[in-house]
Amino acid sequence: MSAPSWPDLVVEAADECTSILEKGAELDWSRNAAGLEWSCRTTLDHLALGIVGYAGLLIARPADRYITLFASLDAQASIPECLEGVGIAASILASAVREADSDVRAWHPWGHSDGPGFAAMGIVELLVHSDDIARGLGLGWRPPEQLCTHAVRRLFPEAPDGHDAAGTLLWCTGAPIFQAISAETAGSGMEPSAEDSAAGQREESRGDRLFVCCS
Repeated sequence: MSAPSWPDLVVEAADECTSILEKGAELDWSRNAAGLEWSCRTTLDHLALGIVGYAGLLIARPADRYITLFASLDAQASIPECLEGVGIAASILASAVREADSDVRAWHPWGHSDGPGFAAMGIVELLVHSDDIARGLGLGWRPPEQLCTHAVRRLFPEAPDGHDAAGTLLWCTGAPIFQAISAETAGSGMEPSAEDSAAGQREESRGDRLFVCCS
């Protein structure tokens, strides 16, 4: 596999995710996203905030803290308008990654990272939370294999082999639907924590514990 263009992959992920979610624009977004205590609409807000946050960290490069800019979607906006906002957020992140020199490192709770690392984090946020929303709305969708492959290789290099990339990515981020992968890897050192396994539920703070290989 050739070296990925991380800015292009961020934009591609946003296009894929907003395209499927727009198909559910007229559905009930007050229902919970799958596996979360947040509504689908709240999860979309979190998604936009997180992606802009990654861009801000890469631009400002604080030594030991989050940036002070918090982006949000207009609470009165329609779902298609909110999805436009997610696309804008992804473009901001892609630009920040494109502009960052290869030696740039920026703080993240799980370790300092370079531009491709933050791009991969943004892709994971897009794919995983879009999966949460899509399943909550009852939309038939699977995160694209190529995007998942790049994200897993960048952020989860010790993830178990032998499974499709989408299933592996969702397992790495705690999705209970892929407990079969967990069972197959018992004793391999890749088991999810007891907290992840209990009732198969994901935490609201899941996005902050995704990244095990940022540097």
